[in-house]
This record gives sequence, C-alpha cells and structure tokens, in this order.
Amino acid sequence: MSNESALNMIESSKSIQPPQSYREKSYVPSVEKYMDAYEKSILHPEQFWNHLADELVWHERKETAISGQMPDFAFFPGSQLNVCENCVDRHAKNAATRNKVALFFEGENHERKAVTYLQLYDEVQKFANVLTSLGLQKGDVVSVYMQNLIETYVVLLACFRTGIIYNTVFAGFSPEALRERIVSSNAKAVICSNGSLRRGKALKLKETVDEALKGVDSVDHVVVYNRLPSLETPMTPGRDLDYDELMAKQRPDFPPVALDANDPGLLIFTSGTSGKPKGIVHAGGGFLLGTYAYTKYQLDIRPEDVYWNTADIGWLTSHIFVLVGGLALGVTTILYEGAIDYPVAGRLYEVIERYRVNKLFSAPTAYRMMMKHGEEVISKYDLSSLELLVSVGEPLNPEAWHWIRRVVGQGKVLINNTWGQTETGGTPLASLPGATPMKPGSCGVPFFGHQLEVVDAKGNPVADGTPGYLVIKNAFPSLARDVYGDRPRYLRSYFSQVPGTYFTGDSAVRDQDGQFWVLGRVDDVINVSGHRISTMEMESSLIQHPAVVEAAVVGQPDEVKGAVPIAFATLEKGYTPSPELEDSLRQQIVRDIGSFARPEKVYFVEAMPKTRSGKIIRRMLREIIRDGQVSGDVTGLEDLDIVDKLVADITKETAG
Repeated sequence: MSNESALNMIESSKSIQPPQSYREKSYVPSVEKYMDAYEKSILHPEQFWNHLADELVWHERKETAISGQMPDFAFFPGSQLNVCENCVDRHAKNAATRNKVALFFEGENHERKAVTYLQLYDEVQKFANVLTSLGLQKGDVVSVYMQNLIETYVVLLACFRTGIIYNTVFAGFSPEALRERIVSSNAKAVICSNGSLRRGKALKLKETVDEALKGVDSVDHVVVYNRLPSLETPMTPGRDLDYDELMAKQRPDFPPVALDANDPGLLIFTSGTSGKPKGIVHAGGGFLLGTYAYTKYQLDIRPEDVYWNTADIGWLTSHIFVLVGGLALGVTTILYEGAIDYPVAGRLYEVIERYRVNKLFSAPTAYRMMMKHGEEVISKYDLSSLELLVSVGEPLNPEAWHWIRRVVGQGKVLINNTWGQTETGGTPLASLPGATPMKPGSCGVPFFGHQLEVVDAKGNPVADGTPGYLVIKNAFPSLARDVYGDRPRYLRSYFSQVPGTYFTGDSAVRDQDGQFWVLGRVDDVINVSGHRISTMEMESSLIQHPAVVEAAVVGQPDEVKGAVPIAFATLEKGYTPSPELEDSLRQQIVRDIGSFARPEKVYFVEAMPKTRSGKIIRRMLREIIRDGQVSGDVTGLEDLDIVDKLVADITKETAG
C-alpha cells in the first residue's frame, strides 16, 4: 500500500467514543487512564505483572516477575501454580460462585446442558484420575480430537490439573492432518468424541481417529466420549476405552499439581507457508497470566456477564478467551456445537436472545455471514442485551464494522476489532472498550506491558502513517516459548528477521493517535510498479460491490510491474460470472484505490480455502494460479475438498 493510500484509509475512519454508560462500568474508563496505566506498565513491567499475579492463586511465588529477554525469557521463574486451580477450584470453593453456571452447552440439534463451577470441579477431578490411571504423567502429551462440548473442557482442564500437555486438533481435520499432529507431538493417548454434528450431518470422528492411528505406535489408549449414542462406533479391544465407563469408576478427588509457571502447558499446531505444521508451545503459567489480563481488560469481563465466544476449541482463541481467560475470571460462557447459521439463518441470534448474551466474540467471517443473511433475519430477534462485539482472525473491513454496529448492535454496541496470533497466545492489539475511541478498521492500541512498533526492513521505526513490519520489542507471558521439537525453527521463524524483537510477519500502520492498523501478512502486500498495495484494502473495495459476498486478492509475479493483483470473488445469489461483471469489479477497485491497483484477472469461485478459524489461506490461491495445484501444507484447511474444486474452477476459467 502506498503512504497516500494508507493515510486515506485511516483518515476516512471517524473516531467513535464509548458511551458514558459503558465507561462507568469499565475497568479502564478513559483514554487518559489507559495512557497513564500503559506508560507505567512499560516503565515498570515488574510492578504491572506482579499486580496481576496478586489476583491469581499460587502454590509458591518468587520475587522475580521477569527474567531474560526474547527469545530466552521466563515469567515468575521458579514460582509454582496450577492453571486448573485458578480456572475452577477457586470459584467452586467460593460460596458466592460455586453454584453459578460456568458453561451452557447448546447443540446444533437444540440439545441443551449446563454445568456449575462446583459440578465442573467434580468432573475435572474425576477425569484427572482417569488420566493418571492410564499411566499418563506430567510432561506426557495427549491429542484431543473433540468439538465444543462440556466434556472437552473437562478433559483439557484435567490435563492442566495433572501437568499433562494437551494438543487440541480441530474436529474436522482429515486423518492425515490428525496423524501428523499425533506423530509430531509423540502423543501417548488420544481423547475423542465418537461423532459431531455439523449442518445436520453426523461426522464420524472415531473413524477418523482409527484411520489416523494406522501405523502409529506411540498411542497406548484412545478414550471415546459417545456424543452421539446412536452412531455405530468401532472400538478396538485393549486400546479403546469408554469415557463414561471410566468416569463412573473415579472419585472427585485429585489435588492440583504444583507446576512451574514456565513448564509447557499446551501445544497448538499452526500451518506454515510450506512444510509440516509448527507445534507452538505455550507455558501453562505464562498462558494463564497473559490470557487472564487480555480477557479482563479487553473484554471487560465481569461476574454478571453472559459471554459467547463462537470459536471452535480447535482454535487457540477459544483457549485464550474461554477455557483459561474466561473461566479464570469466573464468567458464564456458552459453548455451541455446529454451524451458527444452521438449521436457520438466525440461529446465532436465537442463542443470543435465549441466554441474554451481552458480550459476543467471533471472527470477521461470521460477521460478514450476518451481512450476507441480511437485516430481515435479525428483525425477528431481541438482541437488546448486546453491549460488546469482539472480532479477531483477520482484518474486519470497515463496511462490515458499520453494518454489524448499526444492524446487530442497534447503533449502541461497542466493537473491539483485535489483533493476535497463535504464537502470541492472545491479542497484543485491541481497544480498551471503555477507554479508547473506536475506529472502523483499526486494531486498537498496544496492551499493557506490550511494546509494539512499525519498522522498516532494517528494524528502524517508520513515521506514523507509513506502512511497515509489525514487531513486538519486549517479552510477555503468553508469547510462545518454542516450536515443539524444533528450536532452530522457532528462532528462525520469529527472531531472526529483526534481532531483539518478535517478528510478527504482518504489515501495519500506526496512526497519529497511536492506533494500529494491521494490513495483513507481509506477503499479502503487493508491490506493483513501486506502489505497495494492501490486499485488505482491495478486498474491502470488492466487498462493497453488491454482487460480492467474499473476496481475496493475491499477487502474481510480473516481469514488467514486479507483481500484479489477481482477485477471487464469491458471488451473491442471483449473480452469475460474466466478462461484464469482471470488468465492473475491476472498475470498482480503480475508483476506490486507483488505476495502478486494477486486478489483472478476477476469478469467480464458489468458496475460498479457509482455516478452521475462518481465515482465507491466500497462499493456496497463489499456488493454484502459479502451479495449477497446492503444493504446501493443507492440513490447516477446514474443508479439504475445496482445493480440488478451486483448481478445477480456476483451470477451467484460465483455459476459457
């Protein structure tokens, strides 16, 4: 993106102040309070993290809050605590909260359940006994292949309680993707559901596990939760065990294990640009401290809230803001299994209305889905309980931002468009809802204790309004500590580009008010004849066209211009691909950005390749137009079948 283009986008976004009624109950009620607290957290980080640590339960706490620097750092080295104890025990042992609902479960098929903190406490202790009865111990890895269920949370919290490291795998990944993660992490057990519901279909998860384990010798046990009792489920004698039968034999008595704050707590695999996926290692105690802080201040989570984060448990967002951050704050949370627009387009609104949800956290893809279904669907539901809408995953374009605030939020809700990564274990950029002005398209301001900068290729800070590389200059608790089994890859991927900083791989702009605008991956900025063009800006332009539901833009090498933009568009019902429509879309970008941004080609596709979190995998689109196939890692895809369809569509259109 050119400097002028970036400034035009930023300047066109007007500041919207939080309403006074919201400020009054916010942890940070003004921008002055934020700036003062932020400055103190940077000048005196030990004091800031110690103050937060005071709000948690520790077995032993040493004086030192931070030691070392990136990439070799530690938070509260030598101190001991237990994540599960902080998320469950302290609420279950409190007379005021023990009978409070911790988790509401709602299935796509309208099945409903609820569990209080006291009930969760009992179930977690029983499953902790199950784990140790299988011979598992601190430091062992288990793979968890389950959907959003109360039982899934019981499993993961029991892992935290025992010091067993878990790796959640999206319950929709192929046998090959699951096998890759099991083998890479040397998992000793797999815990799965027998099936899952998605758009009215029963997905046979246990069969996927069986296929994935062919030829794998490390796994001694498979624990199966029968989510769908009527689903025929193959069980291998001696290896496969029934979840309910195991639980029936155990007592709710398992004291939390004291663990070093920097011991590995969880693994989450993220797809690389090529090669095998990276197993990102997060420290249990550091993850707790960081996610507690993000959830408290960026979501303003309070005991009276009913909060729904729509993320699947296979996506780290759910671990950050629900499993650990949310439960540590003692909030009531909703778990939903299935598609949030099935069996009716208004399913999401129906759930909000039933539970009086006041804080909703979802992905830009979901918010754009709401736009697609239109205003008429919303008019049937009472959404007056909503106060805060939060977004993460990829940039939320200003058009969607304004629509959801006006239509879903009735013009009164706060919108917090955040930025974070699997590796950051949270959202270093976000609004402080009661303090910082909202700017449609902005990712807000740096979180307390986090120093972020926009720099050039040599690591020098660039002027406000100038695009550059987004880096983080100091260590923070939830930052990934390693790539499992591959320390050189960890150092190479995140700390080699700009020494002394964490290199995010994203491009960004900081405006004159100190707000950050993340434009996308560095490789999602196209250099066309000297013009740096953000794919997000081009995609936002295309989405404004009435024919377009979703858009993606990638760069294709060009001998003369260096690169040219190639666009992909999914069309609204009622529109059909045509040369006239392609020309109309190209002209839309010319009007909004300039002739230098005109796409060389627009491909009309039925769907985009996406991760489980809803991010469009633009790297795959680049590979298809360059090679006619996808050659890199495909295990992160939500729908593996989409690749063959895309290749066929694009090849056919190119030939035509």
